[in-house]
This record gives sequence, structure tokens and C-alpha cells, in this order.
Amino acid sequence: MSSHITRIGVAARYSEAAVFNGVVFLAGMVPERGDTDIRGQTQDVLEQVHQRLMEAGSDKSRILRAQIYLADIQDIGAMNEVWDAWVVPGTAPPRATVQAALANAAWRIEIVVTAAQKAL
Repeated sequence: MSSHITRIGVAARYSEAAVFNGVVFLAGMVPERGDTDIRGQTQDVLEQVHQRLMEAGSDKSRILRAQIYLADIQDIGAMNEVWDAWVVPGTAPPRATVQAALANAAWRIEIVVTAAQKAL
């Protein structure tokens, strides 16, 4: 196995993704717009997750673990509706969902995933 680390979307404070030994680690993905409801924000974040996984040589069927942070745990039902429609049937990953104080008051959700790369 290689000890090489590939970083994607590198900024001064963090990278949007890092790949090590065939495992993709995404940073917390948050909505690009804060003016939509939990359904819209969840769709926005899941699209970002999809894009970052593709950039890293993976996809949503290869998610190993998901951590979901909600500003209000009462949003879990609506968030789950969007999540359930997005997840590839038969590949639902282990997941934790908790209520958390997010960095921007307009954000209702943040999602962190770890995924396996596709075989080369």
C-alpha cells in the first residue's frame, strides 16, 4: 500500500477531501444556500457529496460511513426522505445523526462521509 495522500480542494484551513490507501475522507459538506428548507439543503449537500466522491474516484454506493449533523433534530424525518431517495438501494452505509450547533445559523445540515475508492 502507498503512503501517498492526495488532497482535493485544498484551502488555507482545510481540504474538501483527502484520499489515503483507497479510502476517501470528505470534509463536512454544508449547503451552498441557507435560504431553503431542510429538504432543499439536504439535496444541495448530497449533490456536493456526490461531486466530491466522483472527483476522488468513488461514488455514493461506496460510502463506508456517514455522519449527519442537524441544527434541529426535528428535521430528521424530512432529511431522511431526501436521504432515502438518494442512497443506492442495498448500499445504505452505517450512519450517525445528531443535533449540533452548526457554524452558520442559516445551515440546517452538515454531512461528513468516508468512502472506498473504486478499483482501478
